[in-house]
Amino acid sequence: MRKFIAPLILLTILAASCKKDQCEQTQTYWKYTPRYRQITDIIQDVKTTAPTPLKKTGKIFLTGHYILVNEYMAGIHVIDNSNPSAPQNVAFINIPGNIDMAVKDNILYADCYTALVALNIANPASPSVVNTVYDALPPLYVSYADGSSGVLTGYDSARVTEKVGCNAGGPIMWMEGDMAKPMNNVASSSTANVPASPNIAGSTSRFAIDRNALYIVDQSSLRVFNVSNAAAPTASGSSAIGWNIETIFAYDSHLYIGTSTGMQIFNLNSPFSPQHDATFSHALSCDPVVVQGHYAYVTLHSGSTCNNSVNQLQVVDVTNTTSPTIVATYEMHSPRGLSIDGATLFICDGDEGLKVFDAADINNIGSHQLGAFASIQSQDVIAWNKILLMIGSDGLYEYDYSDPQHVTALSHIAVAK
Repeated sequence: MRKFIAPLILLTILAASCKKDQCEQTQTYWKYTPRYRQITDIIQDVKTTAPTPLKKTGKIFLTGHYILVNEYMAGIHVIDNSNPSAPQNVAFINIPGNIDMAVKDNILYADCYTALVALNIANPASPSVVNTVYDALPPLYVSYADGSSGVLTGYDSARVTEKVGCNAGGPIMWMEGDMAKPMNNVASSSTANVPASPNIAGSTSRFAIDRNALYIVDQSSLRVFNVSNAAAPTASGSSAIGWNIETIFAYDSHLYIGTSTGMQIFNLNSPFSPQHDATFSHALSCDPVVVQGHYAYVTLHSGSTCNNSVNQLQVVDVTNTTSPTIVATYEMHSPRGLSIDGATLFICDGDEGLKVFDAADINNIGSHQLGAFASIQSQDVIAWNKILLMIGSDGLYEYDYSDPQHVTALSHIAVAK
């Protein structure tokens, strides 16, 4: 019997220890549960409705006489801009999970969570879906939840009170799956009834079209779609190009891709297989880019997703796209989107508003500020034919810059309060 004494003593100790550890406390915390839908069901919700007020504005796009304004994660407002002094909100395209867009040959391409939808906008006030490319894009949310449940469209929250172990610590936030993390303002004027524009995206766009190819960047890759037949886009491949990819700009058979650590340049000698020319590196900071002539204009701004305090305009010589070189740097407040038309440069400088510069002398842009609209929160701009479109947190603004020394406000469509 002596050989059983040690095990009996051990069991007695373990039992006493377990009883001692049976301690509970009551905690109240937020519980987040993932919400899923099948992408085929989501696509059924893509439809045109009556115009709705702007609420949470995102990207902008100019096509013909129309301005397309993204309503973040919800769809696209269609604005008739035949008269920039009195633009009319004429329709809303409901597109769940939408953030970005591009247009070619009257076909609008828009992201819808993981799908790419193509809509005929020959009549922009009454678009219709003509095609869908499923599994075209990565999820907007990062999640370790079961992907077979469908597309993660968000989280439902509930305040929960329950008993937990004494060692559970203080208040907690619990996710079933991973944390939801979305991928990244009147006067009359003689410029009314301006000519229809080409298709122009804002500088913060993730979509770009060059000839018969649509290019889309996500957090880490460049995706290519063949749009030779505009109404029938087809996936043509993708490649990993790094991390924290933010924006894309097509110019002169090249792609200029803004990232949090620099600007990447790809040549389009083979349109469906872009080739890397060079990477221009800068301090860790958010980075839209536009290009005109021999120069790329890059804004760097600090922010919660950028993890740095750099706020600058950088001018980069891209005459040789395989060897870009910086030629000038200007300190800014918190620059976002930008646009350039000839020698007139427009920069959205955060809560310091919209700023206008004469960029004729690359080395003296900072000392040649022409004007500013300081009472607005500006995000992105499109300059074309002496009319400037500016999107901000409080709405869509238009300006007449036919005289860059005296830029004048034309109109403002406010967001709903």
